[in-house]
Amino acid sequence: MAATVYHIIRRPIITEKGLGVKETQHTVVFEVGAAATKTQIKEAVQKIFKVKVADVRTANFHGKFRRRGRAEGYRRDWKKAYVKLAAGEKMIEYAENL
Repeated sequence: MAATVYHIIRRPIITEKGLGVKETQHTVVFEVGAAATKTQIKEAVQKIFKVKVADVRTANFHGKFRRRGRAEGYRRDWKKAYVKLAAGEKMIEYAENL
């Protein structure tokens, strides 16, 4: 089954750390599909946002154990991608009003 670009790129990560990296290192942060490769992430970002990508770094996060009263379970596993844009590319603006 071929994954669409929107199955690969799930959502931008809008946190204090994510916005700091965006300003200082010309890098944007996305939550991506767990099975997505760096090449797929690079191609998806280039297709969606029409920018050139210089580098992609990924980090896997394991779901934490959580309890709410007697109910207990695990959060889902997820993957984060740091996408560095090529020099001279316009920054992707997804958090302008914060």
